[in-house]
Amino acid sequence: MKLIKAIIKPFKLEEVKDALSEIGVEGMTVSEVKGFGRQKGHTEIYRGSEYTVDFLPKVKIEIAISDDLVSKVTDAVLGASQTGKIGDGKIFILPLEEAVRIRTAEKGENAL
Repeated sequence: MKLIKAIIKPFKLEEVKDALSEIGVEGMTVSEVKGFGRQKGHTEIYRGSEYTVDFLPKVKIEIAISDDLVSKVTDAVLGASQTGKIGDGKIFILPLEEAVRIRTAEKGENAL
């Protein structure tokens, strides 16, 4: 099993959700987060004063999947979230040791 974490631009969330639904992904967790990478924020002017916005709004998607779906999910997220501009985000793929469905106590891939 794998846990995929994707950090994307907020306006791409619906496209990513639709792309994942098309390949049969049934669930995900979405969090509003802030951060920066190479983009390093930007400057804005508010009431005549210039200030730096270091942390930019992003969306983090977490998806627990079986090993055989990793490439499909990665390709779906990549295709739906990519704009070709700096700040598109990242996809992280981590090993997932165990999963337990609380309602039924199912374990492993059956809990996904």
